[in-house]
Amino acid sequence: MIAVEVSNRSGVEVDAEGVTALARSVLEAEGVEEGELGLLFVGPAEIRSLKQEHLGVDEATDVLSFPIDGRESLPGGVPRQFGDAVLCPQVVGEAWRQPLVHGLLHLLGYEHGPEMEAKEQSWRA
Repeated sequence: MIAVEVSNRSGVEVDAEGVTALARSVLEAEGVEEGELGLLFVGPAEIRSLKQEHLGVDEATDVLSFPIDGRESLPGGVPRQFGDAVLCPQVVGEAWRQPLVHGLLHLLGYEHGPEMEAKEQSWRA
């Protein structure tokens, strides 16, 4: 099973059930059956600070990914930790699905480019 922990400190309401369902669907479509995932929703100041700290860019953004295990092989009995996708609802608004997919693909090891774009395109509604 894919365990999803949703934390919201953005100050705006988030569709926790919707983000969890989409996250599980994306991971399962990628052949992932087990693991733990964190989805964190933060405000513009916090995501800006995270982007500055980790990427050296001083601007708010829609999503940041902090991968841990990705698809690396793990010793038996060790639970897979995908990492965290951090989204800013004030930046993405109602269009949160595509940034979430983008962040999840990064957690699975995809980098920007044609392969990732094709994967993202398959999730556009």
